[in-house]
Formats: sequence, C-alpha cells, structure tokens
Amino acid sequence: MKKLAILLGAVVMSGTLMAQKPSSDDSNYSLEGMINYDAANGFSWNAPNLRMRYFVNDNIAARVTIGLGMDNTSGNYYEDNPGTGVGTVDESSTTWSIGLGGEYHLSGTDKLSPYFSAGVMFGGMSSSIVGTDVDEIFDPLDDALYEAGSSHESSASASMFGLGLGAGMDYYVFDNVYLGVELGFSWMSTTDKGGSISSTVGGTTTEITVDSAGSMSDVSLGGGNMGFRIGWRF
Repeated sequence: MKKLAILLGAVVMSGTLMAQKPSSDDSNYSLEGMINYDAANGFSWNAPNLRMRYFVNDNIAARVTIGLGMDNTSGNYYEDNPGTGVGTVDESSTTWSIGLGGEYHLSGTDKLSPYFSAGVMFGGMSSSIVGTDVDEIFDPLDDALYEAGSSHESSASASMFGLGLGAGMDYYVFDNVYLGVELGFSWMSTTDKGGSISSTVGGTTTEITVDSAGSMSDVSLGGGNMGFRIGWRF
C-alpha cells in the first residue's frame, strides 16, 4: 500500500511539473464546475453549476455560467385515533440562474493565469407547498395535523438580478486541467413576484392571490463566499 501511494504521488507530481498553461491558438474553450465555501455552511458542491469560457486570445475570455437547483421534501401526518388516516405535505422549490461576463487574463507564469472579471446574472426561483388531509401547512412553528377531506396549496416565485466584479486565477496541475479560485464583489437584487393560496375545508374552497412584497438587495464581498473551480481547457 505504501509503495502504491508513493507511485501515485510520483505520477501526480510529474504531471504537475510538466503541466503548462495552454494557448488560445489550440485551446479556445474551457468547461468547469465549482465547489462553494461560505462561513455558515462550509464546503458544498455548487451543482449542477457549470461555466464555459471562450478565449478570444490569450488575454481576453468571454464566459457563461449556468446554475440549477431543486429541492423536494415530503412529510406524513397520522390520525391519532384509530391511527389509520394519513395526511401528506409535499414541498418543492426550483432555482435557476444564468451569468454572462468577461475576463482579462494577465501574463502570469507557465502554470498560473491570474485574471480580473466582470459580469451580470439573472435568474428566478419558484416554490410550492401541497397538503392533503391536513389542517394547515403555513405555520413553520406548528406542525400540520391530520384532518380528513382538507387540502391546502400555496405557490410563490421571485426573480433575481445581479452584478459582479472579481479577481481569480487558474493553476494548471496537468496538461489542460486546472484548479482555480475566484473572489470579488457582488450586488444582488431579488424581487418577490407574489403567489397564491388555496384551501379546501369542509367542502368549501377559498382562493387568495398574494401580491408582490417588493424587492430586497444585498452586497457581498469576496471573503464571505469563495468558489473553488475544477476545469478542463480544450
């Protein structure tokens, strides 16, 4: 086992020593994924989140970043007596984003390519909660209880727009394979687009339209959110 570890280490080291930063003459594109880090949650894969770049020349690159996130949860709520009834609450949410931007790469070294970046991002999110045979679904501090014949449904959506300035670097560990980090400043605005609520209790259905609650914005600096990138240049 020890000899195998030494052999693998030697292979990795030799590949790193021979790796060189490619030229835009024969490698115009790069494709990469990201690992995210923040102070609250630590390390997490920011997936599926993909970025593709097109190198116009050795100094200038255009880039597009696509992000998609989905989350689904389901809970069961049982009748106390005689314990045969089951109510369900299903929650789902979807978030998507598209970022467009550019990079200016400095000369760096044979393996290191530092750059400055700027870009815009737009996206959206939607969520829904559906409860069947439960008394309510809207109070996060109070679990729903089983109630035969009752149903509840809510939906909401929002849109996002952001601007960003940053600096980063790519370090080539093998031919055309790089690791990178990017830090920067970003401004994000989220606009609530409202939603709807529908409840059926005792055979009577009530529907409510929820108006937009306006928008909110926040500013973040590089130290609080770092993206570690793994990419391939081709």
